Amino acid sequence: MKLTLTDAETQPILSTLADSNANFTATYPGDSSDRQQVHTVYGGANLFKAGSAQKLGGIALRNLDTFAPNFCALAKVVGFPNAHILPSSEAEIAILGTACAEDTAAMKDINPAAWLAYTVYERIVAKLKNEPIEDNRIDFEDGYGNRPDEEEDADAVRCAEEVAKGIEEGNLPPFIGIRIKTFTEECRERSVRTLDLFLTRLAEVNGAKLPNNFIITLPKVTHPEQVTALANLLDVIEEKCGYEKNSIQLEIMIETTQSIIDPAGDNQVYKLVQAANGRCRSAIFGTYDYTATCNITAAYQTHTHPSCDFARHVIQVSLAGTGITICDGATTSMPIGPHRATPDAPLSNEQVLENTRVVHGAWKLHFDNVRHSLEHAYYQGWDLNPAQLPIRYAAVYSYFLEGLPDASKRLSAFINKAAQATLVGNTFDDAATGQGLLNFFLRGIACGAITEEEATATGITMDELRSRSFVHIVANRTK
Repeated sequence: MKLTLTDAETQPILSTLADSNANFTATYPGDSSDRQQVHTVYGGANLFKAGSAQKLGGIALRNLDTFAPNFCALAKVVGFPNAHILPSSEAEIAILGTACAEDTAAMKDINPAAWLAYTVYERIVAKLKNEPIEDNRIDFEDGYGNRPDEEEDADAVRCAEEVAKGIEEGNLPPFIGIRIKTFTEECRERSVRTLDLFLTRLAEVNGAKLPNNFIITLPKVTHPEQVTALANLLDVIEEKCGYEKNSIQLEIMIETTQSIIDPAGDNQVYKLVQAANGRCRSAIFGTYDYTATCNITAAYQTHTHPSCDFARHVIQVSLAGTGITICDGATTSMPIGPHRATPDAPLSNEQVLENTRVVHGAWKLHFDNVRHSLEHAYYQGWDLNPAQLPIRYAAVYSYFLEGLPDASKRLSAFINKAAQATLVGNTFDDAATGQGLLNFFLRGIACGAITEEEATATGITMDELRSRSFVHIVANRTK
């Protein structure tokens, strides 16, 4: 075949791409294959103890039992598809529950509304018993407030001791860390002192051993120098306290307009990540502080405000392919009834109904917010109260289970035809989508939404799933 270009002509031109291609690959290595937690629970440092996760799980279960004692009730509160057709009487619910338990696979076809409600509810209960919290952030900022220095000093030391105790007892969540105060002029010295006290004491009591997936959260970041300062401080602490070099990771909170657009009008997000000198693991979007900096009044500072979706998309586009995970904000309407019973004064029927209305309203809002995040590919968010935990898992589990049939069909087509692109229905999939489908199952299994049996029904094996790479799976299947 006749060619126009010679090697002498092409090589000098193509060789100029070597450095730029290498730089691009270094900047965009692809999304991390590590597990990403579905939420972070923020709680004041004054309340933290080893075993707190299990205690909060118990509170969450009691709230679920009180305000949605069965799968039909929960489905109706949060608005599962066709939940209105589910029964309300205890007898009918019991019969339907027995049918779902005895032949879940059949019920999936016979009564999909009941199957979804029952399956989600059962998996929520199991999750709250076995791993109620995936990520815990011991909070010295908004959830803690401004306290006397001696009180914060004492809590920083005590929390370090409790973390060491939790490591020894094996009762810490899979992810854990602390949120220090911001590095503004007013707070920076207090923030650094808390960081120092905590990490110094932790090193003293357990030989500089960190918990798994430990991280420092820096809130309200406005410019790269704040992130660099934290990274440099961690360099010093690691060396002097005996921690392994670069073992302490950090995450930044995007809560201001300045952290989206810098004074020159440029995108600030990736600059903030770069300023961490390789220590940044994730970026968190703070919904309500961000809307406040946009001068949006309190009545309109909602999770789904268009300004928030703009910021989310900027963060998402800025960090896509970099390996930095992204996290959404919280629902601040707490599912806490206004009335509490005492031994001498039980609640009246009216008070019980009012408590129920308040909790159900907050639950529905939280469910809708979490689903909004998931639909925008934000797979992690904040929870602020144990009563929010059942709804976090209800939203996450229903998201994965509703998407399971289509994802299974498409992944099965990929697996069956290995490296060939496939057409399933009207949706054309390529290899990049194959990795996305693989990630869907990995995320679902990790949080308990999807079982291993449901994943392997696609034709993929657990060993292949654990490889976490669709490219490797295809390569091995085409040998």
